[in-house]
Amino acid sequence: MEAQVENAIEIASTPTADRSLKSQALEFISQLPTQPESRRICLSLFIREPRCSEVVRHTSLDVLDNAIGSGRLDIPALNILRENLVTYAQGTYGIASSNRPTVDSANLQNKLAQTFTILFVTLYPSEWVSFFSDLLALTASPGSNIKDHAPGVVFFLRVLIQIHDEIADAYQSRTPDERKKGNHLKDLIRERDAKTIAASWQEILLQWKGKDSKIIELCLATIQRWVSWTEISLIITETLRDQLLELVISTSSNVNGPVTVRDTALKTLTEILSKKMSSSYKLELIEFLKIREVVAHLVSSPALADLRATSQYDTDLAELVAQLVNHSLSDIVKALESAEDQGPVMVQAISQLKGFLPLVLRFFSDEYDEICSTVIPCLSDLLTLFRKKESSNAIIHEQSVGMLAPILDAVVMKMRYDETSSWGNEDAQTDEAEFQELRKKLHVLQQTIAAVDQTLYQDKISAVVITTFENFQRDASRVDWRDLDLALHEMFLFGELGLKNGGLYNKSKPTTSAAERLVGMMFRLVETDVASSLHPAVQLQYMEICVRYYHFFDANPQFISATLERFIQIVHHEHLKVRTRSWYLFHRFVKHVRQHIGDIAQTVIQALGDLLPIKAEIPDEVSDNSDMSSNEDQQSSSARFDSQLYLYEAIGCICSGRGVLAENQVVYIRTVIAPLFSDFEVHLGPAKNGDELAVMQIHHLIMALGTLARGYSDWTPASTAPVVTPPANEVSEEFSRCSEAILLALESISVSTEVIRHAARFAFSRLVGVLGSRILPQLPRWIEGLLSRTSSKDEMALFMRLLDQVVYGFKTEIYDILNTLLTPLLQRVFVGIAEPATGTDDEIQLAELKREYLSFLLVILNNNLEAVLVSEANQVGFANVITTIELLAKDASDFPTAKLAFAVLTRMVITWGGPDVQSGSPQPSLSGFDRFMMERFSPLCWSLPSQPNFDAKDAQGKQAMAEAAGLQKAIYIKTGEEYLNFLRNTGLSRMGMDAGTVDEYLRALSTSDAKTFKQYFQNLVHRSKR
Repeated sequence: MEAQVENAIEIASTPTADRSLKSQALEFISQLPTQPESRRICLSLFIREPRCSEVVRHTSLDVLDNAIGSGRLDIPALNILRENLVTYAQGTYGIASSNRPTVDSANLQNKLAQTFTILFVTLYPSEWVSFFSDLLALTASPGSNIKDHAPGVVFFLRVLIQIHDEIADAYQSRTPDERKKGNHLKDLIRERDAKTIAASWQEILLQWKGKDSKIIELCLATIQRWVSWTEISLIITETLRDQLLELVISTSSNVNGPVTVRDTALKTLTEILSKKMSSSYKLELIEFLKIREVVAHLVSSPALADLRATSQYDTDLAELVAQLVNHSLSDIVKALESAEDQGPVMVQAISQLKGFLPLVLRFFSDEYDEICSTVIPCLSDLLTLFRKKESSNAIIHEQSVGMLAPILDAVVMKMRYDETSSWGNEDAQTDEAEFQELRKKLHVLQQTIAAVDQTLYQDKISAVVITTFENFQRDASRVDWRDLDLALHEMFLFGELGLKNGGLYNKSKPTTSAAERLVGMMFRLVETDVASSLHPAVQLQYMEICVRYYHFFDANPQFISATLERFIQIVHHEHLKVRTRSWYLFHRFVKHVRQHIGDIAQTVIQALGDLLPIKAEIPDEVSDNSDMSSNEDQQSSSARFDSQLYLYEAIGCICSGRGVLAENQVVYIRTVIAPLFSDFEVHLGPAKNGDELAVMQIHHLIMALGTLARGYSDWTPASTAPVVTPPANEVSEEFSRCSEAILLALESISVSTEVIRHAARFAFSRLVGVLGSRILPQLPRWIEGLLSRTSSKDEMALFMRLLDQVVYGFKTEIYDILNTLLTPLLQRVFVGIAEPATGTDDEIQLAELKREYLSFLLVILNNNLEAVLVSEANQVGFANVITTIELLAKDASDFPTAKLAFAVLTRMVITWGGPDVQSGSPQPSLSGFDRFMMERFSPLCWSLPSQPNFDAKDAQGKQAMAEAAGLQKAIYIKTGEEYLNFLRNTGLSRMGMDAGTVDEYLRALSTSDAKTFKQYFQNLVHRSKR
């Protein structure tokens, strides 16, 4: 049997074994933990001599672990297993192991330690109280207390680490019972053996210092784990402290690797500081461990001082020390938060704060951002404390006065690109992204400082900006681009304070002192011509600032011409990243100041001419496994074209400025669209024949025309923006030509039309703003082109949403056009709704189309255009409209659509139901509509909740029922007693509702207000579904 088990394990672990045979072996092994004889065999395979292969021994322990953990072994069996394993450990790791040439591998030692841990969890409470004594016996020679036997020491430490991971690891998920059991075991260890174990660590460190760094590191790793739940006074004695400090500050060097020991000792100190305790005790611990002295020693050591500016700088050590400093200062801040004024804790915390702050700033100002980021949390805590206690604690306020300035100085300097950085280098994109993330964190620190002492912040930033600009004006060649970038970046961030009240100016004067400072910086910015710097980072920052503070140019238009001249130079930059970003910023700036640039409009437009030619490219197909960087995305043809569109929008903005005469607007627009029309003529023929590149070129040309229109007027129907003056007739005529060109393309190209429809839909929404009602006669052609037989449901929904805006925007002029196109339009929508969904995306698009259809009907009804639905031209299709609404109102799988359907029906009742009935008969505006809404609309309120898949508890279902209740209330208001009689005699009785419930329902309908009845109806539906 033993050979059979061994053979099965070997087969299961052999990669080249026959698959069928391997499957049988795995099945056989999985049954071993349930068989008593197999467990005995596995124990024998592990301890026998000569030893089996490592995989056999490892798997044998796995079987035993499974059997112990699952509770299959009783106490006698567990004790037998314990005795055998202890005997094995004594022979392998104890003093008797001296005659063995080798001990088990590290992997097998860890596995055996895990088995000992599982036995510990089961037996330590009552059966194996000598567990730790038995293990400690492995570490020393007979009759000696010196932990001088390496194999035993290592195994003892491995078991301690496994025990911590099993019962105390905070990152491991446990059931409540497991947590309870773990806490009980920790209590027993504290009571029985914690003192002995802590003493053993001191002995091990003393014995193996300078002899075996691996044992020292393993011992320190054990302390790091156990300190979180062991009594601190047992661990942190003067002896252990001195041992740790000696390991940290030792400068000796030998082959055993003291550097790793030093780093591990630092981690141990950090873990000790992380132990939870009261603030006063934590301060005492910081003093006792001499953390400040240790850090100061390391900071002045060659590794962190002499080598700081060299490639040999020990960044790993610096980061570890920074972590220690971060923990220390955070604990000091916590003590300050809770300390009493003038109390001993306050005094001690202030003293430690003064000692640690220079150390914090040393690591905060480190050239390496990873090290700087390590101490940002404690600095953030400190600044937050200053902000909270600024007005309530005089002692803390006094400290903040002297500390904020050096902190702010350090933050500002850390905002600067370091000397090794290179902006725009493709190979440095990751470093650039990480630096920008660091800047965001630093900005938060600056904001907190500004909240504590706004004057200090304003003075500092103003000095940095103004001094840099003056230096640049004095001798531009001697000013590093990094300093200019820093000044501009700080100036940009300063806007959060300067623009706090919504703008720079109020009645031509700066709104605040910060706004006044910012205005001063802006004057220096434009007067010193910072944009003349050739560095792209500076040029982009300059544009960003001009865009953000455009209020300055509104108040000082004399600077716009020179600023635009610099903008024009930058938009022609040879660096693609600069060029494409600058196009967007140029558009933003022009949009804000367009009313001031009429005199130079022609000059600006002509200067942009060489950037306007459009050259489409067919997007490359990217495989799933390809790895495209963000930079490649930025430089793709699609991204470049999207950026190019901002230039067309900017030109539209320039043309529409009030200082540009109408005849000049026509000239400028023609200058831009004439090349586009010529391009249309060249590519329309190939596009008709299916040339993919030509189709893409037509798409781009249409997008450009639409974007030009958007720049001229960003008004759209249904917008809440103030009414703008319509363009002059001659200007509208030019955009009418654009519309005709787009319609021609839309009607001509029959291949790959989805991309053309996308561009045309975009352009249509923009042309409405410049053509106004002139576009209405073209509307049938737009619908014909945009709602083709191949249009997707998503396209239909998007266009329906656009039509909502057109109907609303031109409700007084659209009736005749709408009357003509409504039936063919709705027929196409009905076809789309009737098509079955073929996937998740299709289901989403179908639901969206249904809702847009209903929204379109609501727009018609809400804007006094209801007559178009029942006109002579559309009366035949009205039945289909009602039928479709009824189907959607009964769909329990789509409550939002059902809710909207009930809203449409309610609106129809209000529109055609006639005056409210106080007494007498209904007087609907449509003949017979009173009976129609009782017989067709009312039953729908019960059809939805009667569906098998209706969930009365669903929140969206409740909303749909509330809308259905609103429909019933509306019908009652328009029909009165006739509706009550209809429900009593026909409607409710058919549903099997008992007489008492019918009376209750009719009473609620006739006497309750709308809100109360909705709640009643929801409750009634809920009761009926129980």
